[in-house]
Amino acid sequence: MRKAPVIELNDEDVKWLTQQARSGLTSVRLAERCRVVLLAAKGQSNEQIAAVLKIGRVKAGRWRSRFFAHGRAGIAADAPGRGRKPVYPPALVKLVVQKTTSQVPVGATHWSRSLMAKALDLSESTIGRIWRQHGLKPHLSRTFKVSNDPHFAEKLTDIVGLYLDAPEHALVLCCDEKSQVQALDRTQPGLPLKKGRASTMTHDYVRHGTTTLFAALNVADGQVIAQCHRRHRHKEWLQFLKLIDQQTPPERELHLILDNYATHKHPKVKVWLAKHPRFHLHFTPTSASWLNMVERFFRELTTKRLRRGVFHSLPDLLIAIEDYLAHYNNNPTPFVWTAKATDILAKVSRARKRLLSRR
Repeated sequence: MRKAPVIELNDEDVKWLTQQARSGLTSVRLAERCRVVLLAAKGQSNEQIAAVLKIGRVKAGRWRSRFFAHGRAGIAADAPGRGRKPVYPPALVKLVVQKTTSQVPVGATHWSRSLMAKALDLSESTIGRIWRQHGLKPHLSRTFKVSNDPHFAEKLTDIVGLYLDAPEHALVLCCDEKSQVQALDRTQPGLPLKKGRASTMTHDYVRHGTTTLFAALNVADGQVIAQCHRRHRHKEWLQFLKLIDQQTPPERELHLILDNYATHKHPKVKVWLAKHPRFHLHFTPTSASWLNMVERFFRELTTKRLRRGVFHSLPDLLIAIEDYLAHYNNNPTPFVWTAKATDILAKVSRARKRLLSRR
């Protein structure tokens, strides 16, 4: 009877296998193989590993043997599959890639597989394979805006510095308004989710009014201070600042990150801030709202509670927002900023050069 090879691991192997098995970025296949090897190193047989991981005994034995023979490389890559592989002449591949990236079809804004196949007298599957090999997705388009703020670098460095190394004994709050939140009621009842069919709702709606949500996200713990108002003038902004003042420890300095909306710089607001010196405002560069992490919270609110919600009145909408905030603040998860200011500046610099070269 053939005996399964004994797996012995050093500290580096254990660290790498454990990281790959636990990481959410690792492929499911690689994570499973790493678990097989880790269990094998503990002395478990292929039958025991198969029972624990709910896989076949032969599969467990295969990855044990490959790690024994080739180490990490033996489980990190798949062996070549069977069958004849499609071979495309380099000139053909270059033509497809060049045509996709530098030309557009007549009467359309972008290429589809059928249009490209017809233009080059190839099959749609061939076009699809070449596009996949080169990471081309002509059907997708993303929006962008490069900030032209003359003080972009200084403002960016200031805000990223607050995220990565906040001052001691101070709170960093990301503040903004989510305006025109609509209380939308559908004209007909929708159908619930069922097997084989998505939930439905009518495309038309009745609007019962709007509200503006003022929010301040605590960068340290993820807590959100929020307040709804019918309008978003400097009066409402002052009320919200007073709410922040009430709901934060009075001995703490407050660093507020916010955009350049006119109400934030109103003369009456400046007078109030002068009387409350613990408030320090940090303005994001123009056209750089992505620097404000409260926008990430607004996206959570929109996708999880507002977008598919049905509100029969404005009070219904306000109650829904308040319930979501209470649930969110009961167990908040802070958003973690990881990008360095130097990396962002380098990326923006490359984008500006590309834009200038296309003029």
